[in-house]
Amino acid sequence: MSPTTPAAGEKRQINVPVMADLAARNESPEILFWVGCAGAFDDRYKRVTRAFVRILEHVGTNYAVLGLEESCTGDPAKRAGNEFLFQMQAMTNITTLNGYGIKKIVTACPHCFNTIKNEYPALGGDYEVIHHSTYLQQLINEGKVGVSGGESFKGRRITFHDSCYLGRANNIYEAPRDVLAALDADLVEMKRSRANGLCCGAGGAQMWKDAEPGKKEINIERTEEALATLSGQAEALANLGGVETETSAPGPHDLQGSIIAVSCPFCMTMMSDGVKNKEQEGRVQVFDLAELIASAEGINA
Repeated sequence: MSPTTPAAGEKRQINVPVMADLAARNESPEILFWVGCAGAFDDRYKRVTRAFVRILEHVGTNYAVLGLEESCTGDPAKRAGNEFLFQMQAMTNITTLNGYGIKKIVTACPHCFNTIKNEYPALGGDYEVIHHSTYLQQLINEGKVGVSGGESFKGRRITFHDSCYLGRANNIYEAPRDVLAALDADLVEMKRSRANGLCCGAGGAQMWKDAEPGKKEINIERTEEALATLSGQAEALANLGGVETETSAPGPHDLQGSIIAVSCPFCMTMMSDGVKNKEQEGRVQVFDLAELIASAEGINA
């Protein structure tokens, strides 16, 4: 990381270690940061990648990325039913990972997390795979991230949207909430949360297909629930369908400055689009956990 202080509005330069360079020096990282397609190519989620890398740099983690050697995990192909393409993509990655002797992988994408953790072992790819929400929780618990010195979230209302591939698929519900609890914000739960959470509408390769006939897009339904939760609209919450986890509605609250927290690039896109659809982007923001922690630590610049 550059030792010079950046000018106003200027991003600090980070020299991210690449696995091939470390291997050439006969070195190996503690963790491999799996960036993922969205983290590498989607302009919005690139900001999450930068935030998480700044956290890794800040705490002194010995990490590396594959860089140009990283390719899609094959998750979209498998969910769309193209098993042949999935196995081709998976074997390419497994060959690369095994060639470097990778043991531990951290990723900010629940889809990559689920695929590498649960589906690569059958093809010869056995690794310890950690989602960044769990890794951030570990850093906070170890005192490596103090969540101080930067932006204060005290009193700001935040609701967390559970990612299907993090929650229902892998039973990770508490780690992201523990991370948000460290911000000392006003954390409010949507009625459909945890195991009963509502999908953002992009999972199962739905991200890549046209909408089907119906009265409302899934992400609009979920965004309406998030906004009603943040503003404490009891009547709107009472009319929700589906199985509820939370039975009580939070008290009335001004939407200004409220946050929808996510932990997945698919959820980020769908919830952001939902907020724009409701014309609330000037009052409600959608952030990933890594962005919130980096901002609270004063390193998200």
